[in-house]
This record gives sequence, C-alpha cells and structure tokens, in this order.
Amino acid sequence: MNNPKKLNGWTEPMLLSLFDAFQAAEKDASTKVVVLTGTGKYYCAGVDLSGTIKPMYPSELHNMIKTSNQKVFDTFLKFPKPLIAAVNGPAIGASVTTTTLCDYTIAGESATFLTPFARLGVPPEGCSSVHFDFLMGKEGNRMLGKEAFTPTGAQAAEIGLIKEVVPDGELLSRAQDLGESWIADPDRISEGRSHMGYTDTDKLIKVNEKESEDLADAFLSAKFLSAQADFLGSKGKTVPSLVFKVLVATRPLWSNLYTSYSSKR
Repeated sequence: MNNPKKLNGWTEPMLLSLFDAFQAAEKDASTKVVVLTGTGKYYCAGVDLSGTIKPMYPSELHNMIKTSNQKVFDTFLKFPKPLIAAVNGPAIGASVTTTTLCDYTIAGESATFLTPFARLGVPPEGCSSVHFDFLMGKEGNRMLGKEAFTPTGAQAAEIGLIKEVVPDGELLSRAQDLGESWIADPDRISEGRSHMGYTDTDKLIKVNEKESEDLADAFLSAKFLSAQADFLGSKGKTVPSLVFKVLVATRPLWSNLYTSYSSKR
C-alpha cells in the first residue's frame, strides 16, 4: 500500500489498486505467497470515507456501502494463496480486521492496532464480531468496545491478534523468509488457507455478509452522519462535510423511502 501522504488510507483508487494486485497475484503461477505491507510510517489508516462515499440516493448509498464493504473482506477471505500481513506501523479499522483474515500476521515494534467501531457508532466489520473472540477472547471485546483498547505490536502478539513482533528493520526480511519457507514446504502450500488459525472460510463469508448489511444500516443513521460531518469539518474537509450535513438535514424526507426499500429487500 503506497500512499504515505494519506497514511495509506483506503480511498477508492487505493482499493481498486489493491483488488487489481490481488487478482494479478492469483493469476500469476509464479506467485506462491503474498505479503501485504505499507510504505511510510503507517500500515494503513483504514477506509477514507471522504474518498469513497459520494452523493447519491439513500437506497443506492446503502447498497453501495454493503456491496463495497463485503467485497473488501471477501477479497481476503476468498484469495486462494497464503497471505502474510507485515504491519509496519499503526493500523486502523478495516486494515486491522483484514490482517486477521490473512494466514499469518507479523508486526514491527512501532505497530499499533485500533478498531474504534463503538466510538464511531458503527457495528464491527471484517468478521470481527466472531473472529476477535476466537482469536483473543475478552481482549477482543476490549478492542471492539467503547474502550477501543489499542494494543502495541508486543501486546498484540501476547493476546493473539498477531503471530509475532519483530524490530521494525527486520519486518520485511522476516516476512520474506517466512514466505520462502512455506514455498519450500509442499505440505504447507497444499493445506490451503486459514485465517490466523480459523479454517471455516464459508462461515466467515456469511458473517461478512451480515456485518456488511448491519454496517450499511448504521451508516445511514442520524448519529453516524452527524458525527462524520463534524469530524470532516474539523479536518477542514468542507465539501465532504457538507455532503453529510445535507444527508442529516434531509433525512426526515428520505428515511421513510429508505425504510420502505429495506423492508422489500
């Protein structure tokens, strides 16, 4: 992920590039293992809403959010080759939950992991409503709850969110060595994918579908729309902030239409 000026945040162009890279790696017979990392000081600042959400009818917006969110995580879940996440710095939101859908996660010492869903007033995503409990038990609830517990690389390894932590300068060489060791082991490649030890991919795909629907519902709530307008305004992003303010102001007019649309799906 190479957009350090935006902290490698997932804008629409970034996501399209990511999808293309995964597709190319899947088709390339010489690629046996994929390592995902970031450039600069951040691994990834998560989804950049101002760069992905555009003005449209609420029913279309709901469908876009659900479909887009589901595609992001399905890309990781359905990828047929082993995936290693090499977390080189802070990771936020979806970039955290997607690491748990990889086979193995290594972090540098400067890495941190933040999933502020409860603070933002949205439900968990990236299968974290199920997967975090499997990986971490009560520590997963701390990360997903209002506390928004943000473990360091060392803490993340201790609680089970990641597999290991290494000095920052050794991160990519360690990921490369691990990938090459897997390639040299035919049994490891033939055994197929797991998601940090969780092997029921079909279940996680269903969880992702349900979470994506819940997330789309939450994104059209007055609480979330207002919070986003205030946040974007505080960052000087006037036009994106205005989009959310218009949605809040007109919500009494379109919410009944949206509710009717939802009930017919």
